[in-house]
Amino acid sequence: MTRPKSIVVLTGAGISAESGLGTFRDKDGLWTKYDLNDVATPEGFARNPVLVHDFYNARRRNLVEAMPNAAHVALADLEQRFDGDFLLVTQNVDDLHERAGSRKLLHMHGELLKIRCEACDAVRAWREDLDLATTCPACATTGRLRPHVVWFGEMPLYMEAVYDALALCDLFVSIGTSGQVYPAAGFVADVRRRGIAHTVELNLDPSDGFSLFAEKIYGPATEVVPTFVERLLKS
Repeated sequence: MTRPKSIVVLTGAGISAESGLGTFRDKDGLWTKYDLNDVATPEGFARNPVLVHDFYNARRRNLVEAMPNAAHVALADLEQRFDGDFLLVTQNVDDLHERAGSRKLLHMHGELLKIRCEACDAVRAWREDLDLATTCPACATTGRLRPHVVWFGEMPLYMEAVYDALALCDLFVSIGTSGQVYPAAGFVADVRRRGIAHTVELNLDPSDGFSLFAEKIYGPATEVVPTFVERLLKS
């Protein structure tokens, strides 16, 4: 593999699984315990906000106790040592990339350790439990706060910046994704249509879109990601 000039890395839940954070699509994942329509849609929040707050409060507490793993650290190292353009796009709402040292990243599905007010649109950092009695720090409205995460049926964040980076990259790497959630699942096809970028999938198992990648490497993220990063930096 020749040394690229511009890299876009996409990460999904699989990169954080070895840090103890639950994935959604695996046989023992979160969606086997909860209906996504109840806890990850605007309609579910409108029907039962208490259930939704309880779900995200538990995830927030779990995240605060989790630690970045070797895969997160390897990507932060790649960002620091690579001398070209670099962007990390994550579908994850955790902050493990940041805690590992990543700075050039976009959370397309929002951030669990932030809240958003539906009354005034203010977004604030938040590490505590959230409920209907919590008052918005910005406008003092009660009962209108929600997790700052993108639910099914809502538009992902920063998409213009993401597509701009995809249009220029000559290496696209997808890590720990199922290939089932769009628009992220379509990124590899978007890159392939340009015909000039190398595409790599690093996953525990083949994703739904594995056949679209030129190079596929399978195994635990804490093993395959650091190995790939070192090979890339030596190219």
